[in-house]
Amino acid sequence: MGTPGEGLGRCSHALIRGVPESLASGEGAGAGLPALDLAKAQREHGVLGGKLRQRLGLQLLELPPEESLPLGPLLGDTAVIQGDTALITRPWSPARRPEVDGVRKALQDLGLRIVEIGDENATLDGTDVLFTGREFFVGLSKWTNHRGAEIVADTFRDFAVSTVPVSGPSHLRGLCGMGGPRTVVAGSSDAAQKAVRAMAVLTDHPYASLTLPDDAAADCLFLRPGLPGVPPFLLHRGGGDLPNSQEVREGRNSNTKHHQRKEFQAFQVGGRKGAFSRSLGGATLSWLDEWPGSGLKVLLPSTHSMSSLCPPCAGTAEAL
Repeated sequence: MGTPGEGLGRCSHALIRGVPESLASGEGAGAGLPALDLAKAQREHGVLGGKLRQRLGLQLLELPPEESLPLGPLLGDTAVIQGDTALITRPWSPARRPEVDGVRKALQDLGLRIVEIGDENATLDGTDVLFTGREFFVGLSKWTNHRGAEIVADTFRDFAVSTVPVSGPSHLRGLCGMGGPRTVVAGSSDAAQKAVRAMAVLTDHPYASLTLPDDAAADCLFLRPGLPGVPPFLLHRGGGDLPNSQEVREGRNSNTKHHQRKEFQAFQVGGRKGAFSRSLGGATLSWLDEWPGSGLKVLLPSTHSMSSLCPPCAGTAEAL
């Protein structure tokens, strides 16, 4: 088990699953996915695997596509991993529960400690769980209930676990994600902003926040590869899909300057005074080395369409 504050996103392996043709049959609509271009999805899936392996130096494990599991590529819903522990989830949709079988076997083969959910009243989708490096937030949504959140807390006892109400059809990580060790990125919708405000009330840690025009752009993964000399990256939707959010992420919109740095005075978080929170400047990356980590970590991409790698968020961030 990792220790609190050991860091965010350092990993040695990546587990992905191929895109089946059945994913283009409309099955994704129930999970809030847009209409799918199968050829594009399969092409992006190949690009994703190549970048994870070649640019980040991760050991890539790929499960074959299964036509009976159209949403199988969404591996982020099937497990919550921290340190040497993997909590196998219990997806809300009964049709998706067989997806965990192949994931469980792969994680067992890696030597992780497997925790199962035995309570039939619990539902838990992994993309409702946001790990910040210091604590967990679990979205209470259509997909995840209180009992599922309680099991996350029981499994990862070394970390604080807080629940965040999620409105609408999204998962929590469909509204916000980690753009860096202490930076939350969130969409601009009412649901996303309500989630961020709830997190700000619940946390005892200081974070910066960056609002993006598109909720989908906030579904990102901050990666710190375990190999020395490999810089951290942000895995996110391609800029061509969401150009407005890409401009904000890179600090190119009219409201921010690319190299602007800004400091915020101490602010209230969870009823306490937080430390100074400094926004991210496009030219400064030294903050990425604050939380070193080690050991085996497994990356489970949450969506097949996240195919771009870039340096972490360069836009101006505000205190959360």
